Amino acid sequence: MSPFDALAEDFLAQKRIAVAGVSSGGKGTGNIIFKALRDRGYEVFPVNPRAETIDGAPCYASVKDLPGGVGGVVIVTSPQASEQIVHECVEAGIPRVWMHYNPLFGKGNSSASEAGAAYGREHGLTVIEGGCPLMFVDIPHKCMRWLLGVFKRLPA
Repeated sequence: MSPFDALAEDFLAQKRIAVAGVSSGGKGTGNIIFKALRDRGYEVFPVNPRAETIDGAPCYASVKDLPGGVGGVVIVTSPQASEQIVHECVEAGIPRVWMHYNPLFGKGNSSASEAGAAYGREHGLTVIEGGCPLMFVDIPHKCMRWLLGVFKRLPA
């Protein structure tokens, strides 16, 4: 098993996961991840400071506001916002973060923040920089994971 697969397996073993960066318009990548995880039995919490609800679920302004904590946070924001969210995860005692990045769509689609990842690791967080949790959840994304693996474009 690759290090990326092992980190993803550990992350997805958590049953309470937050998705930071869901769109109030309901059509962003964060929303797709939120709905897919929820549909597969995860207890998922949307995080967006400008929304009250997302797809019928209460939305939280910050990961620090999540009730009862979570095992991990998927971050689907700009790299600058990702860094701030990692700081909030450290403060809230959240042990895992996954910074979404789909290498098929270029750097403009990345939530990865080198500074945020370094800060998280320095403070004991498990950090995944890249890829998408759905690469382990549904068939189209699993195929994409396989293809990215063939071309050695998966996170290390």
